[in-house]
Amino acid sequence: MSLTVITEERNIANALISGLANLPETPTREQVEDKARQIASIFGYTGDLRNIVTEAMISIDTRMGAGVSLVDVTAKHDDQWVHKREDVAWTYAESYGNFLLKEGWPPQMVQSLSDVTTRILGHLQDPLSEGTTWNRRGLVIGHVQSGKTANYTGLIARAADAGYKFIVVIAGIHNNLRKQTQQRIDEAFIGRSSDPVDGRKKIGVGLGHGYPHPATLTNVNSDFNKKTATESGWELNDFSKPIILVIKKNVSTLTALHRWLRELNTAGDGQIRDVPMLLIDDEADNASINTNKDDIDPTKTNARIREILSLFAKSCYVGYTATPFANIFINPDAYDPDVRDDLFPRDFIYCLDAPTTYFGAEKVFLDDETSQSIVKPIDDCEDFIPYNHKRDDAVHELPPSLYRALDEFVIARAIRNLRGQTGSHCSMMVNVSRFVPVQKAVRDFLSLREKKIREAVLANYAMQEEVSSRNTYMQGLKRAFDAEYADAGLTWAEVKAALSGVFEHLHLYVINSKSDEVLDYARYAKEGVGLTAVAVGGLSLSRGLTIEGLTVSYMYRNTKMYDTLMQMGRWFGYRPGFEDLCRVHLSRDSINWYSHIADAAEELVQQVKRMRRDRLSPKDFGLYVRSHPDSLLITAANKMRSGQEVTVEQSFSGRLRESYIVSTDPDVNARNLALIGDHWRSGFGGRPEESTEKGVIFRDVPVEVIDDFLTRFECHSTFAGQKSDVVSYLERIATKRPLADVLLISPSGGSGGEHPFTLRNQVRVVGKDQPNGTSWRLNKDRVASRGDEKLGLSDAQRNEARTLAGGEDGLGAVSDAHYRMVRNKPLLMIHSLEPKGEAVTGPIAAFGVSFPYGDYSTTINVVVNKVWLQQMQGYADDPDDEDDYDA
Repeated sequence: MSLTVITEERNIANALISGLANLPETPTREQVEDKARQIASIFGYTGDLRNIVTEAMISIDTRMGAGVSLVDVTAKHDDQWVHKREDVAWTYAESYGNFLLKEGWPPQMVQSLSDVTTRILGHLQDPLSEGTTWNRRGLVIGHVQSGKTANYTGLIARAADAGYKFIVVIAGIHNNLRKQTQQRIDEAFIGRSSDPVDGRKKIGVGLGHGYPHPATLTNVNSDFNKKTATESGWELNDFSKPIILVIKKNVSTLTALHRWLRELNTAGDGQIRDVPMLLIDDEADNASINTNKDDIDPTKTNARIREILSLFAKSCYVGYTATPFANIFINPDAYDPDVRDDLFPRDFIYCLDAPTTYFGAEKVFLDDETSQSIVKPIDDCEDFIPYNHKRDDAVHELPPSLYRALDEFVIARAIRNLRGQTGSHCSMMVNVSRFVPVQKAVRDFLSLREKKIREAVLANYAMQEEVSSRNTYMQGLKRAFDAEYADAGLTWAEVKAALSGVFEHLHLYVINSKSDEVLDYARYAKEGVGLTAVAVGGLSLSRGLTIEGLTVSYMYRNTKMYDTLMQMGRWFGYRPGFEDLCRVHLSRDSINWYSHIADAAEELVQQVKRMRRDRLSPKDFGLYVRSHPDSLLITAANKMRSGQEVTVEQSFSGRLRESYIVSTDPDVNARNLALIGDHWRSGFGGRPEESTEKGVIFRDVPVEVIDDFLTRFECHSTFAGQKSDVVSYLERIATKRPLADVLLISPSGGSGGEHPFTLRNQVRVVGKDQPNGTSWRLNKDRVASRGDEKLGLSDAQRNEARTLAGGEDGLGAVSDAHYRMVRNKPLLMIHSLEPKGEAVTGPIAAFGVSFPYGDYSTTINVVVNKVWLQQMQGYADDPDDEDDYDA
């Protein structure tokens, strides 16, 4: 596709989206197609309008809520200063908004971004405010691949308009991520290419008339360098326009910047007085990975950041993260006390909403319907590239599931081409090792396979089916089509005929900090080409790097660390026109953990909303996160290197704790089911029974009765400690919440339940690789079905939950976390499960306790040791073994 055609299509799409934005009601697809034809005729365009129409339809559906902030309620700060400053021209912000519109952003999304960044700017200090010294500290929590860069770029533009003169963006620990961020800042804020090859030509926002280009001392090839900065002879006050630097998060660079600032730019008292400064820490938790490598040592990098901030009399620090448990709260080993206090977001925490068209954890892991088609379990990788392989282990062959994923990718690209997306990038990600030699070996095997598929396609794509179907590789492609894409709206004959076009711009890459291969989508885009990329890598591929048009992902890694795992989720993002083609291949363990983390992330956002309502501050949220059960998974690895036991405080406020590891012993289950029957018969302490859509509920049961039931309920030994914690927590909150509800879940269509006071069963699939012995670990570590927590709620409560999910904008899916927010007492849910699979026989009893929000300061002491950590976390990747660090 030529650049001229791409530009023409872009202009038509922009005109169409602008025209539709003003309509009083949402148009139908037919109306959009009709309008598109009218605009195309004005432009004299006779090409394919399908992509343009699809983009317009997505634009109509795309909305983004305002998000929610938690602020220090005791601080004397006026967050309305932004609206009171009548002298601000908003030149940079408006140029950025126009740039996004030209890039195809829906107008309402541009407006939402403008509103949100204005709100965040309000949480910063007015740079022209009275006072000789001030500082502000905040954190913005977004979603992986959901536009955090777009958000902080918008914040930078607004801050520059308001009078911030010196802006630093810390862009992760890898060269390729820093380069990618510099390119975006060049285009969206500086307005000139910083690539020396381009000769500082105007780009992006800089193409507008009279654009006031900010200055920069970094470029796409070079991080900050004290020698270059010193030779320039520039000082901060020399500039009438703002200066921006995009730097890597390592000790060397931060030290060089600190020295240059101190030597050239401080007054006699060591302070830079008249230069309001903003520091954006992208991936704020990035250098909190526990490592012994000096240049990215978290204690040292965070201390250098604090030293740089302390040079400025007027400074603001804003961390950006997609990790729900940003380690700024909970990794005490990553900070000395002074640093932790100074970088803690004491002034504000802002949770961004994801746009409605975001392809995120909800669709991939939590929605049972969409998850089933997107997520594919890997069951064969351990025999080829085991979790615990070494750097020098030989790779003799790749798992069949990885070759199947490659077949899927070829088919998906052909379908995307048939949908008119030949000019769009399309990528596959393969992440199976942290070691560079293993990554290279994987690429070599994939390259050989791709060559054979390519040869088979070129020889057979135009042949009759009876001939082409004899070829082994064509058979693999046909199987991938039948299994995954038969419902994509095309026949096999149509897809087969389009297969040859897949290979025109298909390239394989190894992406790591040691590789000289560059995944340069921009170069292909300049030529009007949609790159088809297979990217093999490890940490460098996982962390922050945007993989354009990611369609098929294959990841087999052995970490349960929240931040690492979430950042590996490069498949989250925006998938306009091909969301239905996306596939994510993961181990069953990872599927369980991603689902768990997605739930936990949702709970955290609800906690922020609840704390805002209760007029609490970020420090209260920090205390809550530090006592969250999952915080251990981030901190425990550090603390337990010496093997000692650690006592930690935990809070279950707003959490669901379930017996997801159950006993399969028939005698144990017979006793548990009899226990359920006895309590049911007695009305759980004499309470009346009420019907729900899916069983019965007993309201206002004394907590002592719940304690008695749980104490007598027999758990598998690996869950006994967690059951004990649940009972302890119930007892701790009993003075405030002496009553609880009990829900007996008994679906009408379930087997069993023929006798009085026995539950009907719920079918649950038994996953592969169950632990040995008499235990069954439930899929996604979940017992209850989504939505069970609404059973027994009144219509008014359900409406309140819907309102909480939608916020002011009426957006968002209602989750159990929202139902939990409208309850003001604990809920015990009791289940009888029917295993689907020969490995386990039922019925099997299980329970869950849903704790209400609001008990932030109530904690219990839990003793954990290395055995506990291995049970919870597995044998995690050791970051110091990771080849893929920039050093």
